[in-house]
Amino acid sequence: MSDRPFLSLRRIHKSFGAFVALRDIDLDIAQGELVCFLGPSGCGKTTLLRIIAGLEVQTHGSVEQAGRDISRLPPADRDYGIVFQSYALFPNLSVADNVGYGLVNRRLPAAQIRQRVQELIALVGLPGSDAKFPSQLSGGQQQRIALARALAMQPGLLLLDEPLSALDALERVRLRQEIRSLQQQLGVTTIMVTHDQEEALSMADRIVVMNHGVIEQVGTPLEIYREPASSFVADFVGKVNVLPGHVEAGVLRLAQLNLAQVGAAQGRSGEVKVYLRPEDILVRTASSGAPQVDARIVKIEFLGAFCHVQVDAPQISDKPLVVDLSLNFLSEQGLREGSDLVLTLMPERIKIY
Repeated sequence: MSDRPFLSLRRIHKSFGAFVALRDIDLDIAQGELVCFLGPSGCGKTTLLRIIAGLEVQTHGSVEQAGRDISRLPPADRDYGIVFQSYALFPNLSVADNVGYGLVNRRLPAAQIRQRVQELIALVGLPGSDAKFPSQLSGGQQQRIALARALAMQPGLLLLDEPLSALDALERVRLRQEIRSLQQQLGVTTIMVTHDQEEALSMADRIVVMNHGVIEQVGTPLEIYREPASSFVADFVGKVNVLPGHVEAGVLRLAQLNLAQVGAAQGRSGEVKVYLRPEDILVRTASSGAPQVDARIVKIEFLGAFCHVQVDAPQISDKPLVVDLSLNFLSEQGLREGSDLVLTLMPERIKIY
């Protein structure tokens, strides 16, 4: 990827009457990146994508792509392909005609169109489906054809507007892997809008977490998950235990337990919210002298290879905590509802907001 941004957004602001949908958005996207706009419904992520596509006009701010200011250009004059949640295929056209629609409009030679269409249909894993109509395809197959159509013009930018949300769970997992593999193979700069955190974590080079029209954090999936910049990011991305705490003189107090070695507590005082991921509470004896607390299993939520285990640990919380444990560990230790545990906390993983 080049050091120079392929796409630059500067001070993007969008209002619909008195409602502010986007507020002073600044963002750079590098050539060849796959970036996910992640956030809850109504956070502004789709509006931002539509501004990049020219389907919405920003109230103020600029959009620059490949060194060209496209802020006020109509969609037809911008260099992108787009895939919508609803597929948006032409029901009366065959698969081949859907994929080649933009190429026909450019009046390319028929033989060249046929060759390009065949290549794209094979690329998305549907060879031999040229003569079929969209109604004869599954939802996942229709989305593959929509993707092939978006790539037909060899766009510099690929925009994906929640392309997997209408599919069943297994098809979503399969198609997100295929989209990521195809994007890396082609090297096309891609922006994907999603409200599914798992989708973003598994596919993106970087994630842009949005809330109420502003960017809360931009980072790699690992950075977003491990080092959330705000309580919203910590709460929205991944499962987390939120505990009341109090900080005084660098010491964090959780219910009956004082923790003196919590880096996040430094420079704070007073009442705080403490965030701790389920996988950061260990069920084993620590050799490092990490703090340990007694607990009892209240409920086990079976999720296949691992389980969300609710535990009572009155030393640190008056509400049940969630701990992630593998199914094998539970079986090996003979743990069940009502079993007693010793929990080990990881002070370096505790986040305070």
